[in-house]
Amino acid sequence: MAIKNDSELYLFDLDLKALEELFASWGEPAYRARQLWHAAYVDLIQDYAEISTFPKELRAKLSESLTFSHLRAIDQLSSDDRETVKTLFALPDDRMIEAVLMHYDVRDTLCISSQSGCAMGCVFCATGQMGFKRNLSSGEIVEQVVVYARVLKAEGKRVTNVVVMGMGEPFHNYEAVMASIDRLNDPQGMSLGARRFTISTVGLVPVIRRFAAEKRQVNLAVSLHAANDTLRASMMPVDRKYPISELMAAVREYTQQTGRRITFEWALIRDVNDREEDAIELAELVRGMLCHVNVIPLNPTRKYAGQATTHERALAFQKVLESRGIPCTIRLRRGIDIQAGCGQLASRAAEKN
Repeated sequence: MAIKNDSELYLFDLDLKALEELFASWGEPAYRARQLWHAAYVDLIQDYAEISTFPKELRAKLSESLTFSHLRAIDQLSSDDRETVKTLFALPDDRMIEAVLMHYDVRDTLCISSQSGCAMGCVFCATGQMGFKRNLSSGEIVEQVVVYARVLKAEGKRVTNVVVMGMGEPFHNYEAVMASIDRLNDPQGMSLGARRFTISTVGLVPVIRRFAAEKRQVNLAVSLHAANDTLRASMMPVDRKYPISELMAAVREYTQQTGRRITFEWALIRDVNDREEDAIELAELVRGMLCHVNVIPLNPTRKYAGQATTHERALAFQKVLESRGIPCTIRLRRGIDIQAGCGQLASRAAEKN
């Protein structure tokens, strides 16, 4: 990337090559840039002052010329079972985003944001109800992972999985999202394998095709939630632009080009899309496809009247799919007591301002 004016630079926006170019412009050797890269992504420093191998003058130069952080934690909530932690961050322009850490038996998963707000307008989603504020830079996406990686390091753990399923539509901010994954994937840094990442999209067809053509190892999930256009368009305005027939054609193209399984996300809403006939319709839609269905009872939001399905109906929905050869998992609802659904905490904070 091209180096901007020093006053505009932010550490986590720079890849290693750009960092080396910056240090060269200061008359510093390339190995110093690599030391900083290691300090930021492996040692997980919280301040330039922690880099004891740097001369005092270089640490001062960094503090003056390269902004260390864009994220300011303004609220943090932990679920009663201590398995879910949600942080509300303010950005330099006072826009807000959220990130969530979820502890499981054998993994520690982060759910991160790609935008502040969202333009997709899904009626059941708190972020969609906020409207679109702005895209995040690649560094603002990266730093969410770094912040929680520090927390996990203090507990003797590390990040195992990252899902880009928080605030925003990742494929609406494609370049920044992919750059952030490349940076976190760097073997000289955090070295998170590409298959550790999952991107969730509402179904932006041209970008799905672009993603397929790139043949990345990153996992793809599509928020489906309905198997016919009438119901889906009432829930997800994107369906009016990219109806299910076009979406499924792009998804089949993705699985054929990459050989990778796709995940369909389905928020189970009582008496809306959780009936036996809904499951049958979904099974017919994805029949023969290399796919997996994740169903999860809806995380209720204040601006949507729909309610979560019952556990019994979720099990019945799963049984219908599996009886037709469609793999299906019922995901645990996490952090209901701390508004862990994407955008819930940020939307409440925004309403107070």
